[in-house]
Amino acid sequence: MTPRLLAVSDLHVRHPENRAVVERMRPGSDDDWLLVAGDVAERVDDVTATLALLRERFATLVWVPGNHELWTRSRDRVSLRGEPRYRHLVQACRDLGVLTPEDPFPVWTGEGGPAVVAPLFLLYDYTFLPAGTSTPADGLAAAFGAGVVCTDEHLLHPDPFPDRAAWCTARVEYSRRRLDNCAPDLPTVLVNHWPLTRLPTSVLRYPEFALWCGTRETADWHVRYRAAAVVYGHLHIPRVTVEDGVRFVEVSLGYPREWRARGLPDPLLRTILPVSD
Repeated sequence: MTPRLLAVSDLHVRHPENRAVVERMRPGSDDDWLLVAGDVAERVDDVTATLALLRERFATLVWVPGNHELWTRSRDRVSLRGEPRYRHLVQACRDLGVLTPEDPFPVWTGEGGPAVVAPLFLLYDYTFLPAGTSTPADGLAAAFGAGVVCTDEHLLHPDPFPDRAAWCTARVEYSRRRLDNCAPDLPTVLVNHWPLTRLPTSVLRYPEFALWCGTRETADWHVRYRAAAVVYGHLHIPRVTVEDGVRFVEVSLGYPREWRARGLPDPLLRTILPVSD
């Protein structure tokens, strides 16, 4: 079978049903790559055990963090917060041979390539504002007033940054520098847990939740960095949209209550490259 660049996200393996789904994941070829776009689990040991399993099965495994990996819960033996927690996860991935946003960007040379695979960790800065608001503070007030509050506000700590928006700014600047240094003659596959543009959030049941879904700073990155595809998760709404001729592929599994209602994504592992007709 032709080797493929595959992607999935939001595995949430603390749920036994999801863990069973992951146990069944297999490549179609010994040379398949898998992109894991965040929210594997909340506890570090669950994250590393899942990535270790997938690393054994796929030729190359690439991981980016979601918000759930960055939560600090009392029952997790790793009590690190914020940036130190992220760095701990990066080192754990390196020990497993899993690529992260801190490693050199690999190049997919299979069918549909060559293309630079760029794992990103960008967070959000509250600039995906609800209608009728003009500042992040106004947006958050509207969201809290509507009873829409992301759990990040309680469990995702920005240490040592003063707040999540400042951490997002630092990550965007870092990632922009890295992408600016990519070979200008190669397309990219941009992989981030949160959407890079506002459009995917337009179908949210609770539109105020968009505040926790990205930053306007990346709105043109799919064009600026010659994206062959953009891979993301977070919204638990698996689908493909097109902006400026670029495929945006939401690759979530989601919570059991969600996929039981609509069925498992088919296929569960989405093919990013090569693009099928």
